[in-house]
Amino acid sequence: MSGQGEVVHIGGYTAQGGGRGSGIVAALRDPATGALTPLGTVAVTESPSFLVRHPRQPVLYAVNEVTDGAISAWQVGSDGSLDPLGSHSTGGAEPCHLAVLPDGGHLVAANYGGGSVAVFPLDAQGVPGERTDLVVHEGHGPDPDRQDRAHTHMVSPDPGAGPLLAVDLGTDSVYRYDLDGASGRLTPRGPLTRTAPGTGPRHLARHPDGRRCYLVGELDATVTAYELDDDGALHQRGRVDASDRTGHVQPSEVAVGPDGRFLYVANRGVGTIAVFNLAGELPELVAEVDTGGEWPRHFALIGKHLYVADERADMVRVFRLDASTGIPAPVGEPVAVPSPTCVLP
Repeated sequence: MSGQGEVVHIGGYTAQGGGRGSGIVAALRDPATGALTPLGTVAVTESPSFLVRHPRQPVLYAVNEVTDGAISAWQVGSDGSLDPLGSHSTGGAEPCHLAVLPDGGHLVAANYGGGSVAVFPLDAQGVPGERTDLVVHEGHGPDPDRQDRAHTHMVSPDPGAGPLLAVDLGTDSVYRYDLDGASGRLTPRGPLTRTAPGTGPRHLARHPDGRRCYLVGELDATVTAYELDDDGALHQRGRVDASDRTGHVQPSEVAVGPDGRFLYVANRGVGTIAVFNLAGELPELVAEVDTGGEWPRHFALIGKHLYVADERADMVRVFRLDASTGIPAPVGEPVAVPSPTCVLP
């Protein structure tokens, strides 16, 4: 789409996951204005709630967040069309996150309902094969409703040679694993990182410096700052509130801007994007911007713009980022998308 824009894909919940979507939606993005023009559903699939791309091949992957969890793959056409490459069981219920290892050789998925991490080999074209490993977490946290057992919520490969991090909401833990490229199996690397009880860790964001990372607590509405050592272990630097608003605050997505100056946190319930300055020892809240909806499930930083997927408001909202302050300001009208949960550049 050179000269006309670029295609982004939007995942969401379908009826099988209590949503109103029909699959993966494509939209044309104008890099200058940030505007999105929906192109329609390009893949009919069950609750593709999180999407990623292969680092080198034109391949897109999605979790199918349903009881019989699966991952699915598609060849991406130049017009954003998707041609199916296959689907495989994750071995656990409700997979909610996935990632491709930097070398492009494996795909890993987090089973929220199953409390486990699944591994799939990828061939030279990015096509996934049968699952090679499934590691199941055990334990629970103090919240009887949300932490009755393990609930793996995110998998975060190290951009270099460090261990894979697996964030578990149910056990208040971040696990570390080494992946053997030949066998496709995971080996735990201890010790694991325990958060404060009842944190409910959801997602973490790595800083471009490779040393810092930031973990949002879905249950206690916090951001915990960590330092990564040479072994990939996390050392806590401190915690701050994810929002200064009153009412129910349930953080979802977290990301560091590409220049490393600002941290962004989406807060469901109060419907905001919180902006933190990262110049000091701990993140400092500098602004909190209303998204126009109540339930910002995910956002993506693309160029000079930020795209917020509000699951319950059935919309994607476009914001322009101020180059000096990092603060987003809404542009244009919200784009109607049913039950959106992920925006993939």
